[in-house]
Amino acid sequence: MNNDALRAKQYWRANIRLVLSLLAIWAFVSFGCGILLVDVLNQITFFGFKLGFWFAHQGAIYVFVVLIFVYVWRINILDKRYGVDEGDE
Repeated sequence: MNNDALRAKQYWRANIRLVLSLLAIWAFVSFGCGILLVDVLNQITFFGFKLGFWFAHQGAIYVFVVLIFVYVWRINILDKRYGVDEGDE
């Protein structure tokens, strides 16, 4: 395997690891906090709402949007590390 193929394999492995970790966070927040832990979280109020209710209705969406920005930030770092960034255009 040549050097370019090895770097491409390492790049995609790092990319998939990043995607899976962000999806795990999103699944925990949306499914875990919004469904499984709702009774525990409902004992805490957040802006006048029960926290479990808030996660189920709005919190998971906010976390998902933040994860999109985190993905863009981290993938740009990853692109530069492996030399596949688009550069300044």
